[in-house]
Amino acid sequence: MKKQAAKKLKAKTRVIPAPATQKPPFAPALWAERLQQLNQAMDPFGIGDSFKQVAAGWMAHPDRLVTELGNLTRGLQALQWQAWQTACGIKPETTVKPKPADERFADPAWSDEPAFSLLKQYYLLYTHWLEDVLFDAPDTPAGERRHAAFWARQWLNAIAPSNYLFTNPVALRKYQESGGESLIKGLKLWLDDLRSGDVQMVDRSAFRVGENLATTPGAVVYRNALMELIQYSPATAEVHAVPVVIFPPWINKYYILDLNEKKSLLRYLVAQGYTVFVVSWKNPGTAQSDTTFDDYLMTGMREAVDAARAICDVPQVHAVGYCIGGTALAALMAWYNAEYADANEVPVAHWTLLTSLVDFSRPGAIEAFLNEETINSLEQMMAQQGYLDGRDMARSFRMLRSNSLIWHYVVHNYLYGETPPAFDVLYWNTDVTRMPRAMHAYYLREFYLHNKLIKKDGLTLAGHAIDLGRIRQPLYAVGCEEDHIAPWKATFKVASHIAAPVQYTLSSSGHILGIINPPVTPPKRSYWTGQCDGKGAEEWHKARDEVRGSWWEHWTRQLARQCGAMVPARTPGGAAHPVLGPAPGLYVHEV
Repeated sequence: MKKQAAKKLKAKTRVIPAPATQKPPFAPALWAERLQQLNQAMDPFGIGDSFKQVAAGWMAHPDRLVTELGNLTRGLQALQWQAWQTACGIKPETTVKPKPADERFADPAWSDEPAFSLLKQYYLLYTHWLEDVLFDAPDTPAGERRHAAFWARQWLNAIAPSNYLFTNPVALRKYQESGGESLIKGLKLWLDDLRSGDVQMVDRSAFRVGENLATTPGAVVYRNALMELIQYSPATAEVHAVPVVIFPPWINKYYILDLNEKKSLLRYLVAQGYTVFVVSWKNPGTAQSDTTFDDYLMTGMREAVDAARAICDVPQVHAVGYCIGGTALAALMAWYNAEYADANEVPVAHWTLLTSLVDFSRPGAIEAFLNEETINSLEQMMAQQGYLDGRDMARSFRMLRSNSLIWHYVVHNYLYGETPPAFDVLYWNTDVTRMPRAMHAYYLREFYLHNKLIKKDGLTLAGHAIDLGRIRQPLYAVGCEEDHIAPWKATFKVASHIAAPVQYTLSSSGHILGIINPPVTPPKRSYWTGQCDGKGAEEWHKARDEVRGSWWEHWTRQLARQCGAMVPARTPGGAAHPVLGPAPGLYVHEV
């Protein structure tokens, strides 16, 4: 009985487990993810990681680090000796000098006044030393060194003594000479900029698009959701049979090619007897967030070519691409050559690239700004509003040359009280556009980061695998000697990627002024030109003679040989493409 009762009691008894004494297992992957998210929020551009790699490289080579510190110490000792000489009434020789392109210390006061001379030299000594140390860091990937040096340069440029009133002898002199008026004007300009949200580079009240900018006579003859096609009125009784279709960058507005009567490449081409079309890109907003790179090729460029062919009743055109417009044109040419088996059937018979990259292996100063972390951050920013704001894009490009494009205006506007100049190129540069999220993310990642345009079948665009090696149409390519956005040696590489003859022309000056380079007397600039023959850029350059003048003249002479016999001049539009309105159209006015 007792045994049966015990069994019944045991069956009814609920076993209560002992309290858990172990902690939940540690999840390192979760912690790593949270830490990565925190780092991304605090350092979206991966600056800290680059500096850590540079520091690790130097710590692994303490002997070399000691040598570099010794170099800095000797430089400081030389400056200290200068200070003693100055105190004794001896004028010492300057030992640390600005680089030739550095205009911040050009005023004689920076050399004549002992205190400011020493301050300048201390600053330059530390700046040059730190940049050298970052660029020369051992056992550190080149990209990380450039990235660290780029961001260090932003800080070094910001703390320059020229940027502050009491350490800038020119600002102090202007304050004294004007009785303080310079600072009052500077304060007003600063308040204006505070309201506008940016440092003003130009007097924007001096310009109106369609009135004193973009004034070449013409008409909009085609419009879709992405672009307007403008055809210009003829200036000659006859024109070449083959029309010229120009694709400017959609990063800015097209009228850089039509600033005024003297600087207009479009007006110049019309005067030389060409039927000229230009694309004016729509300024996209949130509604165009999903616009792709394919859309720019097909809806933008291909439709423009087809419209020009129909209006002029010709099978082929000459196409011109500027900057990213040229990069896209190279992709379109590869697409055409995949679409058409016969090269003679391709709608573009021959083409021109103006400071355009196809090989992004060394894309210039922007390389230091772009990495995986930066692009991730930009993608998150664009996901919120559907586009990259043009002002953010402009600030990024200004950072590439922050001394001349940011701090120059801070000093001249606020410390000197000088009103920004009325300069048409600067006005155009501040008339910014937006970048659609889908297109821009694709472009940055696949072109800049992964350099897929030069890889055989590395990209698939509008249903075709892209191979630049299929391109068989003759190319005239222009690079600019001082271009920091598309370095000429990088644009020269197009010759090694396409299966067509390339005439390369190197213009003096930079990304804008090297292209907007009209013929003048006496000549302001020079160019070098010749066929690419398999040699490297430097070897090609050494074998070419410098020609004083504008490359426009050489280019149009070649166009005349390519664009056929003369035919009666064509007025804008046609039965299938009626005039939709006068140039410069509607899209150029979108803000």
